[in-house]
Amino acid sequence: MNAIIAVPSMSPGGLDAAASPHFGHCDVFTLVEVRDGIVGKTTTLPTPNHQQGGCMVPVNLLASSGATAIAAGGMGRRPLMGFLEVGIQPYLAIGYDTVGAVIEAFLAGKLEPFAPEFVCGGGGHDHAG
Repeated sequence: MNAIIAVPSMSPGGLDAAASPHFGHCDVFTLVEVRDGIVGKTTTLPTPNHQQGGCMVPVNLLASSGATAIAAGGMGRRPLMGFLEVGIQPYLAIGYDTVGAVIEAFLAGKLEPFAPEFVCGGGGHDHAG
């Protein structure tokens, strides 16, 4: 499987950074390229101010950056629908301390697709479904 996985992260981002518990409250997005099950290039993107333009600002940023998946502990209904509209598959990633642990879980097939019943109204809380 080839993918670019976005993981909401705390500064400074990267594989050793803390995974942010909520898509809308992260410091940066860590983008991890995966080719044939092997972790490749890792980059970070600063989180844009999405007060104007709402949740679609970071959704569109990740889409234009080539992300094909996002692994997050929480997100609202609007970004979930936005990610699906732009072709980015959201996955539920709860209980992983670092970006690297999220990526390992993704590669092991342990992350389930983010379903509408997992969404929240914001606030940065983890959601177990």
